[in-house]
Amino acid sequence: MPGPDAGNGDAALSFEEAMDKLEAIVAKLESGDVPLEQAIELFQEGMRLSRLCGDKLEQVERKIEMLIETEQGIERRPFVPEE
Repeated sequence: MPGPDAGNGDAALSFEEAMDKLEAIVAKLESGDVPLEQAIELFQEGMRLSRLCGDKLEQVERKIEMLIETEQGIERRPFVPEE
């Protein structure tokens, strides 16, 4: 069971590692075989991991540049996701 300090090392996780941990938590919670207190702790850890993944995606989004071909050649523009 995660303790009160669980998640302190989460920032060092890669996106893939965080997603793997999050998927494992979801599987445990979906199994229904988790006591209530542990389910609450797992849910909290899952929320931390979810925010971490979201933050990592935002960081990558800011770094991505689209290369747009124009009449003058290649132009670099910041990535703007379509909504």
